[in-house]
Amino acid sequence: MDERLERQIGFLREIDRLKGVVRRSYVLAGERRENSAEHCWHVAVAAVLLAEHAAQPVDVGRVVAMLLVHDLVEIDAGDTFVYDRAGAADKAERERAAARRIFGLLPPDQGGELQALWEEFEARRTPDARFAAALDRLLPMLHNLWCRGKSWQEHGVRLGQVLDVNRHMAEGAPALWALARAAVEQAAQEGLLAAG
Repeated sequence: MDERLERQIGFLREIDRLKGVVRRSYVLAGERRENSAEHCWHVAVAAVLLAEHAAQPVDVGRVVAMLLVHDLVEIDAGDTFVYDRAGAADKAERERAAARRIFGLLPPDQGGELQALWEEFEARRTPDARFAAALDRLLPMLHNLWCRGKSWQEHGVRLGQVLDVNRHMAEGAPALWALARAAVEQAAQEGLLAAG
């Protein structure tokens, strides 16, 4: 096997570890929490289905690629719960180090391309990245709604926190943010999410 192919196969082996990174969101039936690989697949499919709701025209292929790699850094950095302020303090530093290591496993051209997609997603400066980031926040909210607020309740998450942490969705997908916001507010009225 030549060196390039060996590095590509090594990368594929390494990213299989994402299946072992457990998130706070529960799968639909609520019997277990999803892993980050499942999340990446689900949100990538959402990009294909919901692209018409992006705030600006997007390149769906780029958005899908971004979403498939956006959480690979969690192999090293772990999944930082979006409502964990203490964990967020060094999240960027941990994830940058993870990105250098993980994307560095690939041949330089591919590693650089995937790291650039990851950086674009993190910066949210392009329509593609803003839409991808909106979807990345939409799916965990939907999971909570489908599971009757299970994760929110376990972690004492309040309505104000959900609205604050997810409001950037409006930049990438205003219609999806309006839908999510209304659903979350309804969930609070039904007692699935603490008010305040």
